[in-house]
Amino acid sequence: MRDRLFFSIVTGAAVVMIALALVWPQGYGARSPGPFGHTPIQQTPEMKAAMARADAAEARKHQPVFGARAATQGLRTASH
Repeated sequence: MRDRLFFSIVTGAAVVMIALALVWPQGYGARSPGPFGHTPIQQTPEMKAAMARADAAEARKHQPVFGARAATQGLRTASH
């Protein structure tokens, strides 16, 4: 393959990849610019509510452990 043809193809592929990177949705982070992209999944009201429920469940799961520690500390201080 001639160098002129090869490097033309490589340059064209690079330009296409850069253009695609400018308009492709940016995952769960910031929204893509202009008319492209959509609201990130983690910023939708449904997902925010689900994450809040998960956080509350995690806090409830660990709450008895912290309560048991506090009760144990209370017993230790009462016995001294």
